[in-house]
Amino acid sequence: MIEVCQRIMNAGELPDNGGEKPHLTITLPWDALQAKVGAGLLDTGDLLTPETVRRLACDAMIIPAVLGGDGQVLDVGRARRLIDGPLRRALVLRDKGCAFPGCDRPPQWCHGHHVRSWADGGDTCLANSVLLCGFHHREIHHGHWEVRMRPDGFPEFLPPAFVDPLRRPVRNTLHRRC
Repeated sequence: MIEVCQRIMNAGELPDNGGEKPHLTITLPWDALQAKVGAGLLDTGDLLTPETVRRLACDAMIIPAVLGGDGQVLDVGRARRLIDGPLRRALVLRDKGCAFPGCDRPPQWCHGHHVRSWADGGDTCLANSVLLCGFHHREIHHGHWEVRMRPDGFPEFLPPAFVDPLRRPVRNTLHRRC
């Protein structure tokens, strides 16, 4: 059900007065996000793991807020889409769908993912982005598999040692990649 809703949201065919992706307010110190430690605090008081915060931040509007010592808002920055329309279209043209080896999910079912996380200083550009379906996006964030870019500009994946002790890179050849 979540995947169907995401496809509808990504299709861009919802009414102008609605259809915007849901907003979450997550409070987490920048240093903690970069170090992958500490929990993110929702405005409801619920906690999110650092892994969940980083995964949600992959394809989100990020609005930085500077808070004072008592939590008062001192400054709120502008929203910035990390993977925008033109970049997403370029990813669709390049990856043709989920880039994870063996996955046949179409581009409409995929998220944009930073190869080197934006929280770690990764650029928002085609050379640092890859399309992943929701399942494989979570797999990458769990840390067993790694994604990197080949010299020809296409993504490849390094399996965990329990899958291949030599960790030989693999690619998805289902979407016309050789």
